[in-house]
Amino acid sequence: MKIRDLLQNIDYEIIQGSDQEDIKNISWDSRNVGESALFICVRGANVDRHDYAHTAIEEGAIALIVEKEMSSIPKNIALIKVKDSKAVMATLASEFYEKPSKKFNLIGITGTNGKTSTSYFITEVLESLGRTVGIIGTIENRLGGKKLTTEKKNPTTPDSIELQASFNEMVKNNVTDVVMEVTSIGLVEHRVDESDFNIGVFTNLTQDHLDYHKTMENYRDAKLKLFDLCKKGLINIDDPYGEDFVKGAACDTFTYGAIKEADYRAVNIKYSLDGVDFTLVHEGREYPVALSIPGKFTVYNALAAIGTCHLSGFALEDIIRAIKSVKTVRGRFESVPNDKGYLVVVDYAHTPDGLENILSSVKELAEKRVISVFGCGGDRDRTKRPIMGEISGRLADLSIITSDNPRTEDPDRILEDITAGIIKTGSKFITEVDRRKAIHMALDTAEKGDIIVIAGKGHETYQIFKDKTIHFDDVEVVKEYINK
Repeated sequence: MKIRDLLQNIDYEIIQGSDQEDIKNISWDSRNVGESALFICVRGANVDRHDYAHTAIEEGAIALIVEKEMSSIPKNIALIKVKDSKAVMATLASEFYEKPSKKFNLIGITGTNGKTSTSYFITEVLESLGRTVGIIGTIENRLGGKKLTTEKKNPTTPDSIELQASFNEMVKNNVTDVVMEVTSIGLVEHRVDESDFNIGVFTNLTQDHLDYHKTMENYRDAKLKLFDLCKKGLINIDDPYGEDFVKGAACDTFTYGAIKEADYRAVNIKYSLDGVDFTLVHEGREYPVALSIPGKFTVYNALAAIGTCHLSGFALEDIIRAIKSVKTVRGRFESVPNDKGYLVVVDYAHTPDGLENILSSVKELAEKRVISVFGCGGDRDRTKRPIMGEISGRLADLSIITSDNPRTEDPDRILEDITAGIIKTGSKFITEVDRRKAIHMALDTAEKGDIIVIAGKGHETYQIFKDKTIHFDDVEVVKEYINK
């Protein structure tokens, strides 16, 4: 494909060489450039890939997309200057892979909490209805039961080249629908530009990523960008920011909720350790819904899934029949079986709202005590730490404060930030910086009828420290303890 064809509808300047060169590969990583490649010099927060232009040429690049003048570039290398290479990269990737997202039903989910669970709910329902579904998210990128061969480099929303390559791989394997988690940072950094979303879903907005966005208004506006890219929007109207999304969306919007009037509303909700039952009200008709996953958040995940599948053209009766068989997602209200008489739940809750949801849900179900084990990540928003401490102190009978991923921060300092909030509640708490010991401590003290919530890491199988990353899996630690 010629560079000129990739740059359709983009303003650019040819500094040297020609835009008639044939390109076999595109990349922004000098380590995987390949033969006859177009290398995109993107400026990031920590890395300026203009500095790797010569390395990319040595690895096979025959053309460079740049934002500034470059010196000492061989004359046989095409230099194409653009205003914003990161934004242009999305267009290049879409064109290179022949606009793959136009060839299936693309569903994007954004929000602070619930993105992964909602995406799996939608995926399982669609698969039950006979569709071939791809999923792109925090846990994995897969099609059906197989992981994609396109390498997953980013935790949640892939960079635009990886994303379009993943879409292309799915198209080649006859995908009908793709469900993906869309982060606020991914939206701001143009990773999903040129993606043809049919439906966008907003789950909720609570404090997170303020180290990046600085204010909640910036955070909200970043997520709103999804609703400039989709044809239909499905909004959680019960969320305090729900009205902002309805008003700010550029697409047609529909709503779901359990408190306010909504297009898809849950009433007569009944919770138990075995799951939830509720009545769905849509356009004046009532439909009984049952799921085998406990928790208040399950109702919202289910409503989002039901609304999304219905807006995708499926009958409510068929959707509700299919949703009965949806299983717990790895690391999301994941129960670890044991014969001790207490319930152990591992959950990814790592934000104030996420922790409050999981603890309030189990508090309604606990026969006796709720024991909370959690920490907060290092090198991330410090302001949420005392808030999460206060939440655990208010809702748990015993809080065991421990490490999450401390990264480059002093783990003890992180614990001090959390305990500043919990002390205000007067609730009982213990600090133990070693996460394994903290989990063992909770299991040692638990009695029949108690519920232990181990929050923060969920599906993660690692722990990040200043000088190393180790294997660590909350579920494995619990199972090892129980087996011994």
